[in-house]
Amino acid sequence: MNAFFLFLSLFVMATTPVQRMNDDIVWNVPTDEKMVAITFDDGPDMLYTPDILTILKQYDAKATFFVVGFRAEKYPDIIKRQMNEGHEIANHTYKHLDFRGKSKQTIEEEIKKSEDVIYQITGKRPTLFRPPLGYYNKRIIDIAKQRGYTVVMWSKHQDTYDWKNPGTSRIVRRVISHIQPGQIILFHDHGSGSRKQTVQALKEILPILKEKGYTFVTVSELLKHHPNYRDLNL
Repeated sequence: MNAFFLFLSLFVMATTPVQRMNDDIVWNVPTDEKMVAITFDDGPDMLYTPDILTILKQYDAKATFFVVGFRAEKYPDIIKRQMNEGHEIANHTYKHLDFRGKSKQTIEEEIKKSEDVIYQITGKRPTLFRPPLGYYNKRIIDIAKQRGYTVVMWSKHQDTYDWKNPGTSRIVRRVISHIQPGQIILFHDHGSGSRKQTVQALKEILPILKEKGYTFVTVSELLKHHPNYRDLNL
């Protein structure tokens, strides 16, 4: 029986890298200032990203867009608009490839190719990276850090699951009911199906949080309040 539990313990440790690597990833920033970072994954999207940008501008909100390289190539004008309106462009790989079981070379190529696309459009190299599907392990983290990236995920309870289209009210309620200073909130401006609920939820979330005294900053701006700011690969 003891041998079985020892095996089970070792198996769990080997298959749950998330629990052992939190120091290498930014999930939120401890601060008393009422500021949060809104992030969007998987875009740009020709239909929904422009609407999102219009709403953000209305509430003087800055966001961080974790863009997919081949989509950035397809819609460079949207990337330029994001940059010109003060938003941050971050790396979400070139094809949004599931990294599970992929080689070191494939992971490096996905990150570098997206980085090069972003640089060609904006003239700036991204400093933030978020792995596709939220999956990571030591190899992925090490590769990203070696390329000078800070790996950024999202705060507990602030994954809106908007890609599931759970209903606008549920998206709004999830964000508002769990809001705390220094959080990183996850939305999607592209994906399978409609992002209409995301757009509508933003219209409701931003004025509520603004009335509560919150400001909306880029992830890099939020990270300036991180106690280990100088140690991060920014």
